[in-house]
Order: sequence, then C-alpha cells, then structure tokens
Amino acid sequence: MFNPLFQHMNENEIQACLQELHAYSQRYEKNTILLLAGDSNNQIGIVQKGSVTIESYDLWGNTTILNHIEKQGLFAESYALLEGSVMMVNVRANEDCEVLYLNMENIRSIPETSWKTKLLFNLLQITSKKNIQLSQRSFYIAHKSIRQRVFSYLTTISIQKQTNDFEIPLNRQQLADYLNVERTALSKELAKMEKEGILSFRKNHFILKEKAGVKPAYFH
Repeated sequence: MFNPLFQHMNENEIQACLQELHAYSQRYEKNTILLLAGDSNNQIGIVQKGSVTIESYDLWGNTTILNHIEKQGLFAESYALLEGSVMMVNVRANEDCEVLYLNMENIRSIPETSWKTKLLFNLLQITSKKNIQLSQRSFYIAHKSIRQRVFSYLTTISIQKQTNDFEIPLNRQQLADYLNVERTALSKELAKMEKEGILSFRKNHFILKEKAGVKPAYFH
C-alpha cells in the first residue's frame, strides 16, 4: 500500500499501524455525506477509490468548496488529532468512492514505536502542504474580478502540472463554489476569455493560450 501517510514505513510497520489504529474500509455512492458538520470525529480518512470534496455551508444554504481530495488523499486528519473538536465542514463523495479509516482516538497512549514516529512526521508534512493549498484559495478569492480569480487558479494548476494543457478536478458548479462566484457569471466570463483567445476549454479540460500573452512561469 503506497500512501504519503505511510512513507518510509516497511510492510511490517504498515500492518502494525493498520492493526493498532483499527483500520477499516467503507464504500460510498456519489453525493453521500461521509462526515457532517457538527459531528465529532476521531478518524482519518484516506481515499482509496474515487474522490471527495470538503464543503462549507452557511445558514442560507450557500455552498463553498474548500478542497478536493483525490485518490490516496487524506481528510479530517486535523479534527482526528484534536480531542473534543467537532467538524466545521462536510465531507461529500464527489463520485462513487471507497475510504480507509484510521482511528486516532488512542494514538497518545500507544507506545512509541518506529511506525508511530513515522506516521506523525508524515502527518505533519501532509498538514503543512494542505495549509499551503488553503492559503492559495485565499489568494484566488482576494481578487475582485471573476477573470482574475479564474486566471489565478488556472495558472496555479498549470504550473503544478507543468503544462498549459490540463484538466482540473472540479466541475463547473464546484469551480464556481471554490472561487466564490455565481456559476452563470463564471460561465459567461470563461466564454469571454475563450473568445478573446486567452484560453480554450471543454468541461474541465483547459488550455491556456501563449498567443494571447499568457505564458506560464515555467516556460522559457
């Protein structure tokens, strides 16, 4: 089993970890709520198949997508490690998926072992990367115009994938929620950007156009 959470562990350490943390798998259909805001949680979820989204709702029913977790990604790890904390977000199946859960309730009482040391170090690295991702979203929505938000997001994805021809993990409604804009306004702006030769797109597949002066940072 390869997962960043088990990095640098040998097979015996992984099996000991799974056993001590009472690991089990569960399958979900698309749109099922895995974890609900307001519930307490002491488990780390690892996406084995499919993907999930982390969502926030306000009192008026508006949705904000905070993150998209793909295969081998983790969710709810911060809540699992903080005793007495409750979920402030929902975790929803973005598609049919399977999740491996690890119970962290008694992690403090487990004797210090090689797998425990490696697990906690790996968790620190994963959490740090997620903090950077959340910071990136704040950069996107700090822009006033929809175009600036879209272009900032697509540029980041382009740099991460090292190509100007790529797919994003969000559908149109999810992208609108993530960038905190109306879907109709987002679609209109994308159409304008395509007409102006800035980009082309089909569903979640985008191409940034160099001819319009759009030149990703990694291009020389």
